[in-house]
Amino acid sequence: MHAIRLHAFGPAENLTYETTDDPEPGPGQVRIAVAAAGVHLLDTALRQGAQGPFPTPTPLPTIPGREVAGTVDRTGEGTDKNWLGKRVVAHLGTAPGGYAELAVTDADRLHTVPDPLDEAEAVAMIGTGRTALGILQYTDLGPDDIAVVPAAAGGIGTLLVQYAKHAGATVIGLAGGPEKTTRVQANGADLAIDYTLPHWPDQVRAHLGDRTATVVYDSVGGTPGRAAVDLLGKGGRHIVFGWSSEGILADAPLTFTDKELTERGITSESVLGPAMLRKAGGLRALETRSLAEAAAGRLRPAVHRFPLAGAAAAHHALETRGTIGKVVLIP
Repeated sequence: MHAIRLHAFGPAENLTYETTDDPEPGPGQVRIAVAAAGVHLLDTALRQGAQGPFPTPTPLPTIPGREVAGTVDRTGEGTDKNWLGKRVVAHLGTAPGGYAELAVTDADRLHTVPDPLDEAEAVAMIGTGRTALGILQYTDLGPDDIAVVPAAAGGIGTLLVQYAKHAGATVIGLAGGPEKTTRVQANGADLAIDYTLPHWPDQVRAHLGDRTATVVYDSVGGTPGRAAVDLLGKGGRHIVFGWSSEGILADAPLTFTDKELTERGITSESVLGPAMLRKAGGLRALETRSLAEAAAGRLRPAVHRFPLAGAAAAHHALETRGTIGKVVLIP
């Protein structure tokens, strides 16, 4: 099979397109003929040698990637043969291997791809979709809410905008550059603002008049995140799930002292981690709900496709914020 392999930690150019042995499923496993493989921002950090949430660095050489969709073409010993020929999607968990024409995973990780979705959309929902729904469970949005979404053209941001609009909220989407803000506007945001321009918060305030934001879904942090928080009124909520402005290898989100929060009359909460999963009933529950929301048309993932051989270009585009939506490799 063809696959992307990493032999040494470093820049995106270290990802090479090679021919390697076909993997074989073990007991309780299946092999998937991959039609789409998800690329996560975390992949770019792991490629550089960071451990991320894992206890040890990834052993080399490796085939990166942990999100795949395709058709089951082989089953291992003791695996239900009914999976053969089924369109499936799976998050591979701690085991990499997704950037390839064939991938192996445990059968209990599989979800059937709903008919309305193609494999690239299913990949977007199995990872990005489940994260978005996990974040959204911390707020009960309604027509009285004004939600600010930095990185609104990204995979998660796209879904947050859609969900908030379905809930009746006013949505302010922030993105970098006119192409991205155009996409955010088309996605349903009431106002799409280019936060790379000076004085962009003044544009938001002029649009809102005497109203103030009630929630900020912050995956950016840094100066843009702080400016977004300044739009919150009394009782507003700062929901933190990333800090991309500081770089993927950074380990500290935007934080406020108790005194600052009290003076502002707002709260700030980081929502990623075990607490999110306990609240949701676990990863699988989030994955199931995510795919169902997409199948019903309530959430529509944005997908930025690259050929499998172009994995290095995909990583580079992610790192330079040159993508719109979820990045997916197509073998």
